[in-house]
Amino acid sequence: MTNPLLDTRGLPPFSAVRPEHVEPAIDTILAENRAAIQRLLAETESFTWDSLMQPLEDLEDRLSRAWSPVRHLNSVMNTEALREAYNACLPKLSEYTTELAQNEDLYRAVKAVRERDDFTRLPAAKRKAVDNALRDFRLGGVALDPEKKARFKAISQELSALSAKFEENLLDATNAWSKHVTDESELAGVPASTLHVMAEAAAGKGLEGWLITLDFPVFFGVIAYCDNRPLRRELYEAFTTRASDTGPHAGRWDNSEVMERILALRHEEARLLGFDNYAELSLEPKMADSTAQVMEFLDELAARARPAAEGEFAELQAFARDTDRVDPLEAWDVPYYTEKLRQQRHQLSAEDLRPYFPADRVIQGLFRVVERLYGIAIQERTGDAETWHPDVQFFEIRDGDGSLRGQFYTDLYARGHKRGGAWMDVCRMRRAGAEGLQIPVAYLTCNFTPPAGGTVARLTHDEVLTLFHEFGHGLHHMLTRIDVPAVSGIAGVPWDAVELPSQFLENWCWEREALDLFAAHHETGAPIPDELYQRMIAARNFQSAMQMVRQLEFSLFDFRLHMEYQPEQGARIMELLDEVRDAVAVVRPPAFNRFPHSFGHIFAGGYAAGYYSYKWAEVLSADAYARFEEEGVFNQDTGRSFLENILEKGGSEDLMDLFVAFRGRKPSIEALLRQSGLVA
Repeated sequence: MTNPLLDTRGLPPFSAVRPEHVEPAIDTILAENRAAIQRLLAETESFTWDSLMQPLEDLEDRLSRAWSPVRHLNSVMNTEALREAYNACLPKLSEYTTELAQNEDLYRAVKAVRERDDFTRLPAAKRKAVDNALRDFRLGGVALDPEKKARFKAISQELSALSAKFEENLLDATNAWSKHVTDESELAGVPASTLHVMAEAAAGKGLEGWLITLDFPVFFGVIAYCDNRPLRRELYEAFTTRASDTGPHAGRWDNSEVMERILALRHEEARLLGFDNYAELSLEPKMADSTAQVMEFLDELAARARPAAEGEFAELQAFARDTDRVDPLEAWDVPYYTEKLRQQRHQLSAEDLRPYFPADRVIQGLFRVVERLYGIAIQERTGDAETWHPDVQFFEIRDGDGSLRGQFYTDLYARGHKRGGAWMDVCRMRRAGAEGLQIPVAYLTCNFTPPAGGTVARLTHDEVLTLFHEFGHGLHHMLTRIDVPAVSGIAGVPWDAVELPSQFLENWCWEREALDLFAAHHETGAPIPDELYQRMIAARNFQSAMQMVRQLEFSLFDFRLHMEYQPEQGARIMELLDEVRDAVAVVRPPAFNRFPHSFGHIFAGGYAAGYYSYKWAEVLSADAYARFEEEGVFNQDTGRSFLENILEKGGSEDLMDLFVAFRGRKPSIEALLRQSGLVA
């Protein structure tokens, strides 16, 4: 059998990949890599970058290029067979990674490269890659005794399996719930775009009427607009109890024990490495210096935002009471009355802007914005790039001189068997190898409201923001000039700074000059009327303090969960969440709410003891954008400076040094507070 995953020369051959290819391919590559590393260490007399680091990079790249399409397909085209093959490989990959990190001969060889007299003459990116590798050996347990090494390896394998299980439980629980509605009056207030999606979902199952699901575009369309309060409550309970011990599927895909075990193992791992807790371990490669610094940062933001958030919530409660005699205001009422109050105050609903954001124009407008900022060109490429679904498109980025800079896939719409949320992931890294320069390739995945009835999908402004956000990550990956994959693109970037380019790009979604490049009515082609634009800007910071304390609730919960874990007490997940809510929250959800059970960012993603990164990086992005506000939002010199100092450098230099090179000083929290409307 020819295994397509073993041919890693071109773009992934998605149509040829079958679940039965996965495990044999990974087994083959891991065996070949192990043998190659053994030969490398046995046959090399003097370890240099070229004799050690470059061959290791080649091996890692081949493994990455074989695994990347598997990991991606498991997220966007999940099937039982693929899931089984994917899960079978996780312990093998974890074992291999830990084995390398604990290989003392390999560690000594990398250390020998670092100690060479000519090390300082290596380019900065290569020096940074070596230093990062030595740090990762330490964090991978290279200095542990044999018994502790074995335990560390077992922990790593189990954590890998548990994270996958968490995500599977959440996906299964999301897919399992639906509600069939045949009486349209029950759905009064729901936007036509959401009704279309629900009608198509029902028709797809041979049903009349509408099918409500827990896919986020449907969930939000009902929870924020449906006049039927009992239905909103039912939907809210189904959504907020997914994969938990409460709600309509209580106990069926319960993540409770999975979370407890993950937190226990992370704590044990941190203790093995000499840290007091997992939060300390997580900060080792980040910008923040200490757990105390992170807590001070979050507490300061909370102190600045909570009084305003309390005022916003009191106003919302009064509005609901005066409008519909709703008292108390429950969690399933908050999005609904938020939209009603926004409509009253600013004569603006999220649906008012949807006609001006047809998806195809938004995509092209996004490209025009970054083309003007960075002097690049983006075009769709058809014919020779395989995709995994008819919705998927493939694009390439070229420099002003026509040279290829990067390529990416877009997969924008929600569907069954696709993980929720939005993300950018790496398909291929930029690197210089024996066969020349390898161009970076990215996956750009969202879960927008799909097109209905053959029409072009129309996005909400929030969805436009999400698209710009994820493409900001993509640009960080694809526009890098660094040829060393360990520090190329987003690799090697401190995790609490990785959101800088993504949050930064969102700003252009608010600028008239940028919106005029793509915001046009789907029927008439007319731009957003100035009066509507002014209402949109006036509403930009509507309930911004409530939004900020909600993010701070997530950040503090995550950080304290990992910082305060005590084995004898267990994780105290819901108890700790209540303590955090007492300190910062203004909206108190009902007792059945199980938000942590679907908090994939920290239990199945890369944000464990790092969710604070969103706010940390938002300080950087707001301050970086302030320079564009001062010098012009399409100022080419400013755009070039951001490109050269931030996007092109990847993780090759200290991020604070790069920020200072762009901004001329260290970041200030005031820019974020001003952008959020919390200070004048």
